[in-house]
Amino acid sequence: MWLIIVGSLIVDQIRGEPRRFHPLIGLGWWIATVEKRIYPLRQQTTRTLLAGLAGWLMVVVPIMLPVIWVDRFVEGFWHNLLAILTLYLAIGHKSLIEHALRVYLPLSKGDMTAARQQVAMLVSRDTHQLDASGISRATCESVLENGSDALFAALFWFAVAGIPGVVLYRIVNTLDAMWGYRSERYLYFGRVAARVDDVMNWIPARLTALSYALAGWHWQTSKSTFNAALACWWKQGRSWKSPNAGPVMAAGAGALGIQLGGGGIYHGRHIESPVLGIGRPATTVDIQRACTLIRHALLIWLAVLLIITWVLS
Repeated sequence: MWLIIVGSLIVDQIRGEPRRFHPLIGLGWWIATVEKRIYPLRQQTTRTLLAGLAGWLMVVVPIMLPVIWVDRFVEGFWHNLLAILTLYLAIGHKSLIEHALRVYLPLSKGDMTAARQQVAMLVSRDTHQLDASGISRATCESVLENGSDALFAALFWFAVAGIPGVVLYRIVNTLDAMWGYRSERYLYFGRVAARVDDVMNWIPARLTALSYALAGWHWQTSKSTFNAALACWWKQGRSWKSPNAGPVMAAGAGALGIQLGGGGIYHGRHIESPVLGIGRPATTVDIQRACTLIRHALLIWLAVLLIITWVLS
């Protein structure tokens, strides 16, 4: 298991995210097709909930049945190669860092227009009026949250359930990204997608929060940093709108000694969110520090997975 994980991370570091023919593009098309076919003409609560459940099953089952079959009957070298390729396509470590640096580089040079354009590709809030601190805050939030979604949760489900586990997680996460909104259209239709994603991310998110706290302790060589990260996770994480993003971002902000959260403009409306973390507001350099925190957390995960693999072998 450990060698497969390392192999997938090496491939990701060399190749990065595929520019074309990424399976997630096809998955997105399939999800949109199912939604178009099954979304109810009348938005009645029960009917819309059942349509969302049926749509979720129509997306998941046709993909998972052949994946489980292949995982069961393909063995040896070819199974290991398939596992490396599957996990490589499911994680987004290099692309996450690259997206963050695309914001950091123009921001560090004072090019606010380019920085706002780049951060708009990471977050859903209105970025046109963001200053340097606001851009840094939004980028750090995205990096820390997506470190859990795009990297650590995928590693967790591969370690727990192999190829079927990581494929199911990526499908569930994509369904949530497309249907899991609290808008008028998706409030009921996307409820199943949102709840299943919450369940599958519950343990990985908290392991990620713990690894951020440990990574900050190691980096800062200060026990107080570790304690601050845990305190932010416990006291602030539960107040966030997402039950999994809150602990992750709060622990990461506490480990970095910065403040995240607060107000933002979303679809023309000012929405006030709880403050996460402790210390000073985020600055440009904190984008790099957030990326470094994820790298250190990844080393912790690899060390723990190596021990687990050794014990189980």
